[in-house]
Amino acid sequence: MQVTFEYNGVRSSERLEQKILKKLNKLVAKYDFIVRASVYLRAVHSHYPFAGKVCNIKLSVPGPFLFAESNTDNFENSLQHSIEELEQQLARKKGKFARH
Repeated sequence: MQVTFEYNGVRSSERLEQKILKKLNKLVAKYDFIVRASVYLRAVHSHYPFAGKVCNIKLSVPGPFLFAESNTDNFENSLQHSIEELEQQLARKKGKFARH
């Protein structure tokens, strides 16, 4: 699987990239039809103290892209929420494959 990272208003982090790759590899092990992942990390100004770090993940799979976005107070939490949302979408997608 090919993974691309994009940063907007944030410095790149090797530690965060490794954490993202580890979580994405777990998804690929469970759902082998994932072709590519694009990860977008950005910082936004927010009036809320529990928001401001956004993690967007777009997965290329057969059919339409799968997309998840989360905005929390740090990138680790945003990543976790995005991965959980993608896991649900992938489970639904796999269920559709099984019926055809």
